[in-house]
Amino acid sequence: MNRIFKATLLSQALMLALVAPAALAQATAPDGSADAAGEPRQLDSVVVQGEITYRNRTTDTAPVLSYDLEYFQRFEPNTVGDMVKRLPGAAFVGSDIMEFDGVQLRGMGGGYTQVLINGKKVPGAGDDRSFWVDRIPADMVDRIEILRSNSANRSGDAIAGAINIILRDAYEFDGGYLRVGVNRAHDGEVNPTFGAVASGEALGGRILAGINVQDRYRAKFKRSDRFTDPSMEELVSWEDQTEVKDGRDYSGNLSWTADVGDTGRLSVDGFYVKTDRDVTEVSFEEEYDDGEVITSNVPGLGTVNQKNWGLGAEYQFDMAGGRTTFGVDHARFEDDSIESEEAHAYVDGEWDESEAEAEALDAKDAETSFTVAHKRPLGASDMEFGLDYRAKKRDLTYSFYEGAADNEGDPLVYALDGIVASVIEEKRLDPYLMFSGTHGILSWETGLRLETTRSDIRYSEDGEVEGAASKDYNELLPSLHLKWALTDADRLSLSLAGSIKRPDFNELVPALLDGEFGDNDYIGNPQLDAETANGLDFGYERRLGKRGVVGINLFYRDVRNLIELVNTGEPSEEARDAWDDMVEDGDYASVEEAMAAEPAESWLFTSANVGDGKVYGVEFDLSTPLSAFGLDSTGVFLNYAYVKSDVEDFMGKRRFNNQARSAFNVGFIQDLPSLAASFGVTYRKQGDAYERIVGEEVTIRYGEDLEAFVEKRIGNSLSLRLSAANLLDASKDEFFHKFDTLGDQLARDHKEYELETEEAGPAWQLVMRWAF
Repeated sequence: MNRIFKATLLSQALMLALVAPAALAQATAPDGSADAAGEPRQLDSVVVQGEITYRNRTTDTAPVLSYDLEYFQRFEPNTVGDMVKRLPGAAFVGSDIMEFDGVQLRGMGGGYTQVLINGKKVPGAGDDRSFWVDRIPADMVDRIEILRSNSANRSGDAIAGAINIILRDAYEFDGGYLRVGVNRAHDGEVNPTFGAVASGEALGGRILAGINVQDRYRAKFKRSDRFTDPSMEELVSWEDQTEVKDGRDYSGNLSWTADVGDTGRLSVDGFYVKTDRDVTEVSFEEEYDDGEVITSNVPGLGTVNQKNWGLGAEYQFDMAGGRTTFGVDHARFEDDSIESEEAHAYVDGEWDESEAEAEALDAKDAETSFTVAHKRPLGASDMEFGLDYRAKKRDLTYSFYEGAADNEGDPLVYALDGIVASVIEEKRLDPYLMFSGTHGILSWETGLRLETTRSDIRYSEDGEVEGAASKDYNELLPSLHLKWALTDADRLSLSLAGSIKRPDFNELVPALLDGEFGDNDYIGNPQLDAETANGLDFGYERRLGKRGVVGINLFYRDVRNLIELVNTGEPSEEARDAWDDMVEDGDYASVEEAMAAEPAESWLFTSANVGDGKVYGVEFDLSTPLSAFGLDSTGVFLNYAYVKSDVEDFMGKRRFNNQARSAFNVGFIQDLPSLAASFGVTYRKQGDAYERIVGEEVTIRYGEDLEAFVEKRIGNSLSLRLSAANLLDASKDEFFHKFDTLGDQLARDHKEYELETEEAGPAWQLVMRWAF
């Protein structure tokens, strides 16, 4: 049974349910009816917080953790990344120090963690389908949710879970405010930041608009020491590098909501984020080779020009005894960036050569979706069914340049060295059916989602099409969520759900990459199947007093069709070139003879679905005032996640690549009501992560992160906050084991052992907020 036929059958079943007699339904208003949800929240309560805000305790049957902007705001986060790093189980591996872009829930790589904006998927920069959360300014956000397990009415590609970024909505807020501030880096650089939000009645409904402009600046120092092996007895080379990222982010969001007729509601929302940034690097390298000292000045320059934007509309109305929703969304990511690096080498003080290379990227990634859903009472339960259609097109073009100079001081002349392009198109048609209800102390939700995917891939070099392929795959994802309200304060939850991870884009493109892993080559595999997982979450949560909450959650994921690197058995291009040279030099009469006499030591690798993996761990979070000790104005926050996993690769067992072992946050806020002031401190520590691929193994370690703030409130509409980040001057340390061939890696015969450390220093921020 093919993909379209399956989807059509399930769609017909859903439509039959839509037109079923209304007599089947209970005579109660359906959940989500158009009844008024209360008055909009005043924005001055966001600006001047009279009370400490704690984690929300949601009524969702599925396991959801919800945090309002006010939970984070006193520490003045600039971006969503600054917010998410404080959440249970959130890690950032690979990010530069003091940067929080590619979030990983439960330590699993970005492709396993889904990022949603207003519950909708958005395209991003990562080849692993990840979205960089540091592109969204914090002031655009109403709240952030952690969705620990999948439900049938949401896309299932979230094996590790999902981060749902809910932007401010016109229906929820009224009033306006300004945010003006300055940031000071450790080197004395001062940059401004500005934001404004306003909401009120307009155009027959309610409208909210926000703008934000941030000058983003970060200066870092990096040191690398390279040795022949881990004994570190022989230094091969060293490098000092300074890097400055200097740019500006522009963003805005718009929300308009209006009631239509007696039961209808029309909503339109959009966001826009633009990043302009220059990255300047200055490096000095010194290498020791057979008694010679080779020094190099290595300047680098990168320009980043990225845009993210999305626009959506949704219409809800009562129909056929229930409530129907139609939605349409379009989101786009564009990247027009270039980076270059020069190297001016001197041997024992005499100029030897000047070379350069540059890479330009032109990327466009667009997604369009249509949704229709209907929810209605059915007996003692609620039934929801729907159909999601999504079309995606990712178009990437890389242009490579090389340059050289004939004499010292001559300008470097760049010439085009090649163009590589790929186009990946995906179309999805995903019907779902879901039931939910409450029986006594038990709330339940169960459903099925059929995810169908068709992908088409085209790849070209220098304008000539080199390959094309298509792939269809389907996956049925069941879900079951149970929640027991043991008492008014205590709840137990159990979730079982299927999920999916589609292959990374670079794993699909059949382009031959020479020397991608040491001396080994790599080629993508467009016939990869998606990874799938069965997951279990079991949690306990207790309300502490009126505002506090504590919870613990155990989780397990059984991942199947795991995508790993495998040896094709084909020799690498380097090995083939060596055999050709042997024949040309007359060492052997034929390539076959050379191959027999000098077997290959480097190979062509690809990606394949090989075996299974498992991920498991525990998550704890606490958010409460210390009212039990008579300290109503003291709030404490603590969360900790410990993660383990098992995967088998070409060398044996290991953890999932780049999986942080743990993530720990602890902090407090002390409110001083009589002084209309407050202060607080938060501490963060992330566990080590490890990655093993062909030709390289690396351990990544981040230092402790300490932040603090002090706040003064003036009347009911003005607040001043001074905050500081990275007060412990944390470093990012990486330990690289590098090898030329797989045989060398297995024998632990190192090409190089490298220690790299990166520091950025503390940063300060002074912000004024004024409500009007």
